[in-house]
Amino acid sequence: MKKRIIALLMAAVMCVALFAGCGQSAAPAAPAQSDSSAPAATASAPADNAAPVQLTRVQAIIKEAEGMTMEELAKKAIEESNGKTLYGVGNSSRGKSALPLFIEYLKTIDPNYDLQYEWQQPKNNKIFDQLTSDSKKSEGTFALTLIQDGNQIESKMVQTGVLDTFIPKEWAEANGVDAETYTGYLPLQTLNKVFMYNNTGSFKPTNVWDFVGEGQHGQFMDIDSEIVGKNFLYMLTAPKYAGWLKESFDKLPDAQKAYFKPTIDEVAQDAKDLGLDANGAYALAWIKLWVGSYNAVTDDGPICNALVQKSSTDQFGLLVYSKLRSVEETDEVSKNNINVAAYDEGYEGIGGYGYCHYMFVTDNSPLPWTACAFISYITCTVDGFSAWGKDMGGYSSNPDVAKGVEETYHHSQGGEVDGVLTFPAKNDRGYDWWTTEGKLVLEDPEYCASVAFTVGSWIEILDKYAG
Repeated sequence: MKKRIIALLMAAVMCVALFAGCGQSAAPAAPAQSDSSAPAATASAPADNAAPVQLTRVQAIIKEAEGMTMEELAKKAIEESNGKTLYGVGNSSRGKSALPLFIEYLKTIDPNYDLQYEWQQPKNNKIFDQLTSDSKKSEGTFALTLIQDGNQIESKMVQTGVLDTFIPKEWAEANGVDAETYTGYLPLQTLNKVFMYNNTGSFKPTNVWDFVGEGQHGQFMDIDSEIVGKNFLYMLTAPKYAGWLKESFDKLPDAQKAYFKPTIDEVAQDAKDLGLDANGAYALAWIKLWVGSYNAVTDDGPICNALVQKSSTDQFGLLVYSKLRSVEETDEVSKNNINVAAYDEGYEGIGGYGYCHYMFVTDNSPLPWTACAFISYITCTVDGFSAWGKDMGGYSSNPDVAKGVEETYHHSQGGEVDGVLTFPAKNDRGYDWWTTEGKLVLEDPEYCASVAFTVGSWIEILDKYAG
């Protein structure tokens, strides 16, 4: 039955390809991300005979704003929004925390400036529906958004004209790119979800395959409630990360290899049918075992709260690293009850997953100048980024800001007292370490979009753990 489903799936893919070849084009893929804190920029000059692009009102303002300094934008924002209310929407509540700091910055230019604000954080992936609905108005309610999931952003927000990208002048200069030719979204930060385990028992993972071993049930936000988790699974099938899984498998003891080999053999044909490379079967096998074993949890907070308890022997999860910051020490609860797997000496393979929070101006923004000024402030200053910068595991896409954040918050020395690491798990080794030695899988919106139908449909028919 499964082979028949895969066959039908691939037939559908071929039909789509044939249809595209007959004069129809598929939806454009989202821009790729590089292995750096900022997405790679590529020049894309228009063809000599290309018709001029017709800009919307907001796009024209953005084009002008990209040539202006933050202080110049601040003056425009004061002129536009003094005495008004700014409405924002995002996947993170930190936008609400950053807005008062922005207002205080504007008051250094005009002490009489006054701005009210409201920030919404929709649950269960409803942010896309909310923004789409608001986009149907001639002038929207929301001025800007902080949003995640590059796959859906491209297909539902950018290509449909709901959201526009603004590249601040100082951000472009810090990253050595040109705003006019830069292609991609504007990332505020890269966040990481990392494998953590309770260290009070006998479970001591030394390989990423240990997390899908016999009888293991890690805690993970369900892929149907937080789509970036599904993007993580998509990314595992990319050649680079599938190669990491194959390398990790090769380092397992023979007994463990024997346990996993039947699953790898079982999905080998699926990997070929889905157009994956020679290591694709290892990725599909890990995905199948993970989906069939993880305990679905509604949020990363409860996962963290469970793992740090002394009584949570041998439990583990894949969760946002920054959740450790809010753990309060008691006799039963401690950050020393958990280990970050990738920090253990001798650990082999993937240490976690990285994805971005992106900033956009809505295409019918009622306050586009103020939106651009706010985006510039939080992406180009340490104070502006402080709402996020106080957490480990959140890395500014602006290298100047990232350096300033570390100098301010000392995440690489988390919990250090008199040279002793009180809480080693909080000792964030930084973006550069995570994306090299820590083997962090990075979300690539273009790749996710390219496999969302094929690999995505294959994942949909997997049996999920119901324990």
